[in-house]
Amino acid sequence: MAKNNTIKIKQIGSPIRRPESQKKILIGLGLNKMHKIVERQDTPEVRGAVAKVPHLVEIVD
Repeated sequence: MAKNNTIKIKQIGSPIRRPESQKKILIGLGLNKMHKIVERQDTPEVRGAVAKVPHLVEIVD
């Protein structure tokens, strides 16, 4: 059976009063509301987007 290569990302910070680029990163990840959790493929692109906004998101186990 194939290994499930996904990560769960939770939004923990508000995009209010943040730069437009950080808002666009959240939208690109599929996040738009506080405490929303999305599941994405674990790729370098997704990891890079998470690394750009570590104060707004967290990876959930």
